[in-house]
Amino acid sequence: MNERILVRCVNWLGDAVMSTPALLRLREARPDAHITLLSHAKLAELWKEQPYANAVMTFTPDEGVMAVAKRLRAENFDLGIAFPNSVRSGLELRLAGIPKRVGYSSGFRNLLLNKVIPRRADAVAMHKKSDSEIKRDSGSTRRFAPPKRAHHIYDYLEIVAAVGASPEPLAPKIVVTETEVASARAKLNISKDEVLFGLNPGAEYGPAKRWLKERFAAVAAKLQMKHQGRWIIFGGAADREICDWIAEQIALFAPDKKPINVAGQTSLRELAALLKTCRLVLTNDTGPMHLANAVGAPIVVPFGSTSSELTGPIFGKSRILQSNVGCSPCFRRECPIDFRCMKSIEVGAVVDAAAGLLQ
Repeated sequence: MNERILVRCVNWLGDAVMSTPALLRLREARPDAHITLLSHAKLAELWKEQPYANAVMTFTPDEGVMAVAKRLRAENFDLGIAFPNSVRSGLELRLAGIPKRVGYSSGFRNLLLNKVIPRRADAVAMHKKSDSEIKRDSGSTRRFAPPKRAHHIYDYLEIVAAVGASPEPLAPKIVVTETEVASARAKLNISKDEVLFGLNPGAEYGPAKRWLKERFAAVAAKLQMKHQGRWIIFGGAADREICDWIAEQIALFAPDKKPINVAGQTSLRELAALLKTCRLVLTNDTGPMHLANAVGAPIVVPFGSTSSELTGPIFGKSRILQSNVGCSPCFRRECPIDFRCMKSIEVGAVVDAAAGLLQ
């Protein structure tokens, strides 16, 4: 009988995409295993038709640990791998009766696992700076410079390496079929030959990760006038207002090619398909940035309060813009001073970065 493996996935889109190199390595190491992913229901579509998963089980926010564990127990898994560092993920594996349970060391959770992995020596925590630390560092030009292997994709690779997989990195990958791409374009009445550019101005984490809306609109207008593509604007339901405003501004410069605003209107698979079809995606550091990178779209990203060294794209066609201010990255949801990390990223620099990818 083939080995049955359960991977408890992380709950956020960006983190989930960054875990895909580890899933690919696990499949490489266990080609004949039956691998099931346990995923938050909101990410269920992400894992559809992926080569590293035979099955997907989901849970909802209001489903208790005991209920989830009961369903897992019926599947008779041989090995359980916990990607999150939470106590809950360890409990799910333990209560499901999975004989081999693997995950990072984390206090009480160590009692729930039987293969505990020590924290990586080159891991770097995302320290949320205090107001006083930000004020202290704001006048400096000292750059945050963690080691290369501090990037978060190595967190997940280290876990699967503990069960025999290669720890060497691969590009994040989410498979999207040409049929899905064609269907997504047809739904929006976009011809197969029309050139699309993507714009994602939101960021669920908070305003400190969002470049200025006026600058997004200015870059989009300049690129549209020069490269004759059409913009499709992405976002969640909460981003609708800002997406509407940017769409209106772009339309002033190119009324014959009005942007398509799909904020709050796409499923996760539709989002992936539309991102895949874009010749360029201009985005903040957020889940759709990782998704665009994983489906192969060229991306341009202004980074502010977060670190491209820890969570930015390190494979594929990408251009990262990050200001040289000492208080960045602060990992705060909102800037307590003057938002200098984002304000110092100028329109011209982003236009040049995008033009370089388009050429």
